[in-house]
Amino acid sequence: MPRTARVKSEDSIYHIMVRSISEINLFNDEEDKLKYFSLIKKYIKKFQFKVYAYCLMDNHGHLIIDANGADISRIMHSINFCYAGYYNRKYQRYGHVFQDRYKSVIVDKDEYLIMLSAYIHNNPKDIKEYKYNVLNYRFSSLKEYVYKTNEFEILDKTFLEEILYLTNEKNIKKYLSLVYKTDTEDEELDVEFEKKNSEYRSQRRILVRDYTPERVISFVTEYTKVNKNKIYIKYNKKYTETRALCAFLMRCFCNFTQRQICSVIGNLSQSRVSKLCSIGLDIAFNNEKYGNIIEEFIQIA
Repeated sequence: MPRTARVKSEDSIYHIMVRSISEINLFNDEEDKLKYFSLIKKYIKKFQFKVYAYCLMDNHGHLIIDANGADISRIMHSINFCYAGYYNRKYQRYGHVFQDRYKSVIVDKDEYLIMLSAYIHNNPKDIKEYKYNVLNYRFSSLKEYVYKTNEFEILDKTFLEEILYLTNEKNIKKYLSLVYKTDTEDEELDVEFEKKNSEYRSQRRILVRDYTPERVISFVTEYTKVNKNKIYIKYNKKYTETRALCAFLMRCFCNFTQRQICSVIGNLSQSRVSKLCSIGLDIAFNNEKYGNIIEEFIQIA
């Protein structure tokens, strides 16, 4: 039977659940969980999405992801494809790692977001040593909200903290009590959280992803002081950085596929575009010369 079309929207928040096929654990040890987090961190940079909550168990994992204008399917395919390759190499096996497609449900109300996060954060209760102590489970974001940390550098706490006003110690205690008694994500919210004001103003802003490739090329070539025509020269290494930045920004802010980038720049294979995107991502985040390029593109473009 054909698969049911996935309901998705580029400005949505999603509950994502990934699960292994029945005969294996998705994560056999801490190294596997750390690898999955490292891939999330990598693709946060590449697609500029946000993670509001997470919990990784042995055979499944939960994420609350704000697509932030990006395509959730591309995000999850990229993460899971890379993880499956890592897993099969490490354990010298072949075949599927994940059970069918990942599950995704749109989170469309603040109350649902609160209850969903509480349910996700209570997942470790099924582990004997954490049954009454889920707060100390390392691979859940609960501790990050309570202790004000961000161990894996993937969590964006701003949105949920704002809704719950978690700078208030009373609200932290109320949230913890909610976590410990929430067994399903569909329960009704029955806790009254104190608000800083009678209303809150959401700081959530969705990135625009409909820039034209011509705008990207104009911005990057102006930024790098390179003639526009030079990015179409295939074998000139002198312009690799400029071409790489163009490819990376088109992937991120035009929502372009590798094939579409090939058609714009020309004379490139999809594998070369993939390599250029990786180079562009690396220099955008690790080369001081281009340290503000993303922020400047968003402001100027």
